Amino acid sequence: MSVVETEHVLVVPTAHFHELGYFEGFSADARRYLDALLNSDLLSYRPREQMELDPGFKQLIPYVIFRHTDQQGAVSLFQYVRGSGQGEQRLHRKQSIGVGGHICSHDAQSPSGGHAYHIGMQRELEEEVSIETAYRERCVGLINDDETEVGRVHLGVVHLVDVESPAVTPREADLAESGFVRLEELLADTSRFESWSRICLEALFR
Repeated sequence: MSVVETEHVLVVPTAHFHELGYFEGFSADARRYLDALLNSDLLSYRPREQMELDPGFKQLIPYVIFRHTDQQGAVSLFQYVRGSGQGEQRLHRKQSIGVGGHICSHDAQSPSGGHAYHIGMQRELEEEVSIETAYRERCVGLINDDETEVGRVHLGVVHLVDVESPAVTPREADLAESGFVRLEELLADTSRFESWSRICLEALFR
């Protein structure tokens, strides 16, 4: 969706997140937080351009990491460089291991039913990548990064997807220089990654 359109995104008051238990960085207590947040009466859809500047709300963002383990046990992660066409200008040219995006008000209107969060996550994946392999997905944690301008207005929900083969390719040109890279190579220099990717690399794979 073009950023010039009026887009309403799913948010929760930051104070409500704090009431559930404030943390900085990564929390593996995914189920407790996510169940409470997704079933909260305080969820709402608000204009994205306002929410990007208002730390009084957290935008809920699915952050999906693709992992492949070969027959020798070597682990690789799908990674890419964010192009200038992606909506969040503050992350342009940053390397990332996470795929996903905002949950929008039209996700709540899907005829397929289900929670808008899960519908929006699937929509984002279908828009951004092609997955031509069997896979298993599970939610493994949350990211809160109040030390960055972007992080103060977003709350990341980390989903780890184990793929049978490294057959994940970008659908969007703005997922540049993409592909699976050995984990040890990614961990060798995390400074080039956006903060959420650095947090995940350290918390889940170090």
